[in-house]
Amino acid sequence: MKLINITETISFGGKNFPLILGPCVIESREHSLRMADAIKKITTRLDLPFIFKSSYDKANRTSVSSFRGPGIDKGLQILADVKSELDIPIITDIHLPEQATAIAEVVDVIQIPAFLCRQTDLLIAASNTGKPVNVKKGQFLSPWKVKNIVEKIESTDNNQILITERGNTFGFESLIVDMRSIPIIQEETGYPVIFDGTHSAQMPGNAGSSTGGLRKYIPTMVNAAVAVGCNGLFMEVHDNVEKAKSDSATQWPLDQLENVLVQVKHLREAVVENG
Repeated sequence: MKLINITETISFGGKNFPLILGPCVIESREHSLRMADAIKKITTRLDLPFIFKSSYDKANRTSVSSFRGPGIDKGLQILADVKSELDIPIITDIHLPEQATAIAEVVDVIQIPAFLCRQTDLLIAASNTGKPVNVKKGQFLSPWKVKNIVEKIESTDNNQILITERGNTFGFESLIVDMRSIPIIQEETGYPVIFDGTHSAQMPGNAGSSTGGLRKYIPTMVNAAVAVGCNGLFMEVHDNVEKAKSDSATQWPLDQLENVLVQVKHLREAVVENG
């Protein structure tokens, strides 16, 4: 498997087991800094590499009236502050090809949202920055189809590719995770696979004007993904999930994060030891 280096101390596909954690959307500068600092303290205690994630714009909200975020200019400034003040690497979403250059000046990894994972111009623009690209696998794709996405990025001579599994649409109101997808994507592409434990618990549109979900099953799915050999974890985390401005049904409570990560760390160590 290819080793994807993000910083001098964080890499996917090797012995490291990086975590991508943070609120779904940037709610304010103060909230982002407070969340990043709190998560960093937890991951430092557990000696787990940490990349901060939050979105400056949620372009695919269920309702037109839903909170989308501060926008690219203010959002990137907030992410730059998190990076410089707390010394934490950053990942955020890109939605349009013309955003790539500005995003690349701030982040360590550019993320492609699941609904946009096949958009050739977007993939090419992100990969042309030279930054590592994390593609969220679309809810509508089989694991075998991911190879086509990878080939688009590789066409730019960028081989710093990560794939994130986040479940597939099942019927109209639920996502189902086929844990075979993780080893299949690894085998088909040769690249590391991250597991998104929070989006995988979604029930899209189930709450009418917002996305519902089954938060209580997140630890179960996360542990299952670690057991089958995922190369990292993605989880959206919030300090007040009921009042979160996006994905409130499936963000993981900050005060319960350490308990889940302790289980993850022990399980990951067992997988590596017996691998």
